[in-house]
Amino acid sequence: MPGGRLTQQERQQIALGLADGLAYAEIARRLDRPTSTITREVMRNGGPTAYRADLAHRATEHRAHRRRRPAASRGPRVPPQAHGRDADAVREYEEVFTTVLMASGMPKMMARVMACLTLTDSGSLTASELVQRLQVSPASVSKAISFLDEQAFVRRERDERRRERYVVDDDVWYQSTMASARSIAQVVETARQGVGVLGSGTPAGARLENVARFLDFVSESTARAAEQAREVLHTKAETSGPTAPDAEATR
Repeated sequence: MPGGRLTQQERQQIALGLADGLAYAEIARRLDRPTSTITREVMRNGGPTAYRADLAHRATEHRAHRRRRPAASRGPRVPPQAHGRDADAVREYEEVFTTVLMASGMPKMMARVMACLTLTDSGSLTASELVQRLQVSPASVSKAISFLDEQAFVRRERDERRRERYVVDDDVWYQSTMASARSIAQVVETARQGVGVLGSGTPAGARLENVARFLDFVSESTARAAEQAREVLHTKAETSGPTAPDAEATR
């Protein structure tokens, strides 16, 4: 199996494979590369719909050149990672995770902040910590947090020093999903108001009624699935927590 960095020819084959609708595993098989290599390559260079071989190759060369620069010219060193993690691997994964969030529709800065928060063990950072980690302006962080807060992706709390911290936890995705379901429900209500205005027997009215029926089903199904997932996952967490030692003790 070939090792090392992808060549420009391999990147062109990846682009062709994506254009043909091939799965990452099939592209990897044709190039005799691990599937993870193809997935990482695509997701850090625009995702499956925006991947361009020439741009990806230039971006990789730029990153390689940046790593080869003398330490004095790189700015602050990356602090040692906890749990023996590789700092470069964590940084690359953060880029991949950010790209996936962007592909789902999240704006770039919001995706960067969300990824940064999610990949911290504490699950919380202050505005100044985000500014330092992401090397962006306080205004950029403030705007991103406002967006994420509105979408229920983060919550705010005060620490012992009265600083505002932005938090992601195990409940964040549930809260965000429920917020999305409520947003869809508002579209449903508005569409049905339009039916009354345009007339249920008209083509436009019928179209709006179909929109309302479809999105009503999606909203209810999404909320129900989120509730069920939360109940099941929380039950599993509680079952696998403090009860396990007790079971051992009774044997």
